[in-house]
Amino acid sequence: MTAAEQGPDPTPELEPVVLHEDRLDNTPTAHNISLCRRRAARLVLQWGHPNLAGDAALLVSELATNALLHGVIRGRLFRVHLTLTATRLRIAVSDARGERLPGPREAAADECYGRGLLIVARLADRWGVEPRTVGKTVFAELAVRRGPDMPMGPHEVRAGPSGKATPR
Repeated sequence: MTAAEQGPDPTPELEPVVLHEDRLDNTPTAHNISLCRRRAARLVLQWGHPNLAGDAALLVSELATNALLHGVIRGRLFRVHLTLTATRLRIAVSDARGERLPGPREAAADECYGRGLLIVARLADRWGVEPRTVGKTVFAELAVRRGPDMPMGPHEVRAGPSGKATPR
């Protein structure tokens, strides 16, 4: 019997249970970036993860600023969506411009802009872009770690120039 004849996978991956969720559509103004940042920090604190509140606020600020500068269309809102499961905090910002996909770049020393996604990539355990019917969603995820022996920050391990695995 081939794999196609066996039917669906007997152990499908289950979606994680959402413990807390917040979704808010925002008008594209600079003032709303700071409101989004403060809201994210407050909610993450209320959800019982004070160790993630600062990182969550910074990620919301960077992703929402990118949406404001590069993703909004006149008259359209951008959305900030926070989702907490037992293992991760997901921060997602959606905008109406699906044709403009973000990517990290090296900014010149005298440039004021251009470092946001480098910050996101360094701070988040995982980040990416998801297409939508209209627009895109850029997300960043932070691992929820428990206990004092669990270090904070990104923990993706990459091979360094010597071929030796090094934490980033």
